[in-house]
Amino acid sequence: MEKLYNIAILGATGAVGTELLSLLQERSFPINQLKLLASANSAGKTIAFGQEKITVEAVTPEAFNGVDLVLASAGASTAKHWAAIAVQAGAVVIDNSSAFRMDPDVPLVVPEVNPQAAAKHQGIIANPNCTTILLNVVIYPLHQVNPIKRIVAATYQSASGAGARAMAELEHQSRAILAGEAPVAEVLPYPLAFNLFLHNSPMLESGYCQEEMKMVQETRKIFDCPDLPITATCVRVPVLRAHSEAINLEFSQPMSAETARQILAKAPGVKLLEDFSQNRFPMPLDVSGKDEVLVGRIRPDISHSHGLDLWICGDQIRKGAALNAIQIAELLISQNLL
Repeated sequence: MEKLYNIAILGATGAVGTELLSLLQERSFPINQLKLLASANSAGKTIAFGQEKITVEAVTPEAFNGVDLVLASAGASTAKHWAAIAVQAGAVVIDNSSAFRMDPDVPLVVPEVNPQAAAKHQGIIANPNCTTILLNVVIYPLHQVNPIKRIVAATYQSASGAGARAMAELEHQSRAILAGEAPVAEVLPYPLAFNLFLHNSPMLESGYCQEEMKMVQETRKIFDCPDLPITATCVRVPVLRAHSEAINLEFSQPMSAETARQILAKAPGVKLLEDFSQNRFPMPLDVSGKDEVLVGRIRPDISHSHGLDLWICGDQIRKGAALNAIQIAELLISQNLL
């Protein structure tokens, strides 16, 4: 008989929390009891789960009693406060925030890349940043065959990366502009509709922003390559919920585009989409609501004999956040680590 687990979603009313709930049902996760936890402002709301209606509870220390697994998506400060309390109550926490990603004692896991890291958990497992997940799923299979010596990435990041309120703001701004009105920016620092701007995370002394350094530091940790040269430029674009990335890779040895295609055609979580004759390659619309990360426009880097360029798109809320967390949970169950 299949073992059932008591699950809590922390941050249940946000964009990622909503997607977690949907995926638990879609993937028939073995649930005994499901708790939906959020701030006091959201307590008392009811959310449908299959045939049930579950009342959202205000998060308290007692809320974690008897819980086996916490899927947390409530921001770094909230995670830092509640994760230790949940672990002390006996739960394993899979956290979607940045709170624990670079903690040397906390595994940072992409199941298609470093599933072995999950076994080292001490109660908390970190879910990587969305851009990092999408990047790693695609390039790690290539790295296994021909070690990567340098990564140059430019990201085109959707409003969903800033949460449900940013998505709603993009919709409101679009309607305003089309009605001849001035767009109002309250969630994001500048109007995003019919516009783009460099990522709005805090700027560092190096000239990089925090979002860019997340890609650098997290990829090094996941690959277990602390000195891997990586540079990134992150841009916020007027797309609702899917990120795109332009990637340049330098390999240890030359790799043909056809070899890369053959490797990626077999890679878990990856799907090839390219038609050079029609100039048809992955688009955000292709991946919205989908699990796979699409890759295409694989071509030789004409500036370097060991280089390849590729283009990827993935759903930020799904594989970039909620799905990766659920896959970590499924991994824990399959290895009797939960």
